[in-house]
Amino acid sequence: MDKINWNGTNVLVTGADGFIGSHVAKALIERGSEVTTVVRDIKSRNNMDVLGIKSKINLVYGDIANLQDCERAINEYDIQFCFHIAAQALVGPANRNPISTFESNIRGSWSILEACRTSKTVKGIIVTSSDKAYGQQEELPYTEDSQLNGYYPYDASKACEEIIARSYYMTYNMPLAITRNGNTYGPADMNMSRIVPEIVTSLLKGKRPVIRSDGSPERDYMYIKDSVSAHLTLAENLHRKEVLGQAFNFGTGNPISVMDLYKKIASIMGKSSIKPKILSKAQNEIDRQYLDSTKAKKILGWEARYGLDSGIRETIEWYKGYFSK
Repeated sequence: MDKINWNGTNVLVTGADGFIGSHVAKALIERGSEVTTVVRDIKSRNNMDVLGIKSKINLVYGDIANLQDCERAINEYDIQFCFHIAAQALVGPANRNPISTFESNIRGSWSILEACRTSKTVKGIIVTSSDKAYGQQEELPYTEDSQLNGYYPYDASKACEEIIARSYYMTYNMPLAITRNGNTYGPADMNMSRIVPEIVTSLLKGKRPVIRSDGSPERDYMYIKDSVSAHLTLAENLHRKEVLGQAFNFGTGNPISVMDLYKKIASIMGKSSIKPKILSKAQNEIDRQYLDSTKAKKILGWEARYGLDSGIRETIEWYKGYFSK
C-alpha cells in the first residue's frame, strides 16, 4: 500500500462512540476523512455527542460481532482504511460476564478482519490491543517480545484478538499493525468506573473518590492525545515493510501507583484534605504494568509528548467545563 493521506479517505472507526475511538474519529474528521462507525446501542452519555462529532459521522446500526453488519458498513461506504478500536474494555464487567466480552472482543475482531479481507477497497487496518494482553510478567517493563499471557477474561480476549489479527497478516498478507496501549485517560472519558474520571469528578463534586484496589497497583497512564497520535502515526507508517504485521507498545514508561495518582490529582485540584474510600476489593487485576516504547520511537519516531501533570491539568479543566454546562 501507499502512504495514507487522510483527506478524502473513507475510514471505518469501530468504537467511535467510546473514549479512544471518538477521539481518533474526531482527529480524522479534522484531517478531512469521511468517517463511518458501527453502533449497536446509543447510550445517553455518548462520546460522539460529548465531542460534538455525531452529525459528522456515518452511523451504521449493527453489531461488530455480526459479520454481515461489518461487511455492510465496509461495502456501502467504500471503506479504504479501518481502525478497529471497539471493545468491551472494562475489567469488572469482563470478570462478571466473560462471554459477552469474548463475543465483542474476539468474534468482533474476526468479523472486522474477515470483512476487510473480502473487501475490494480496504487498504489497511490498525487493531487496537492493550498492555493487558501481556498479563503478569516476571520482568518489567513489557517489551513487544514479552509473552502474551492474558490471564483474566479481558486480558485473554485481547491476546486472542492479536493472535487472530496476526494470522490474517501471515495467511492473507493483510496490511495491518497492532497498538498495545497503556492505561489511557483524558477529556471526555465518560466511563466513571475508570480511575481518573472517578477521582476528578468526585473531587469536583466534593465527594470522596472510591478506589477499588488497596491503592498499590502501578500503571502506565498515557494521555489521550498521545494515544491518538500513536494510532495515526502507526497507520501513516503502514506502507513500510518493517511495520506490517507488527505490534507496537505505546506508553510513557513512567508507572505510578493508584494512591500516588490520587494524591497528584487531589493536590493539583487543591483537594488534598479529601481522603479516598479504599475498598481493597479489586480482583483478577495485575499488580504492576508498564511499557517499554523503544520500538515505537526507533521505527515510527513516536514518543509520548504529555507528562502526567500536564495531561491531568487539561483533563481537570475539561471536566470543570463539562459539568459547568
